[in-house]
Amino acid sequence: MPINRINPTKRWSDVTLYNGIAHFVEVPECEPLGDIRSQVAAVMAQAEQKLAMIDADRSRLLSVTIYLTDFANAAVLNEIWDAWFPDGCAPSRVCVKAELADPDYLVEMAFVAAAGQM
Repeated sequence: MPINRINPTKRWSDVTLYNGIAHFVEVPECEPLGDIRSQVAAVMAQAEQKLAMIDADRSRLLSVTIYLTDFANAAVLNEIWDAWFPDGCAPSRVCVKAELADPDYLVEMAFVAAAGQM
């Protein structure tokens, strides 16, 4: 099986696909970065775009690793998360407290999804 990389650069690819499974990571790409609510919303909107690139949607997510800089933001994250998924479609997930590469980032998420029929 070939590995397909979408928009590869020297440091990363936007999406990496192998055997029908897609991997991608999102950090908030919004200006200004704002609070946890705006950053989580930005990450999820960006994830929607990446899922569309692989002919998928949020119901095809298999797992998400969430990196939070402060667990005090978990309640807001969970509120947005719960509203984002259709009933019965939430993927496996883990939430880790971490220091992120950009000190202005409050959240980062690594997604694994089943790609559609590309």
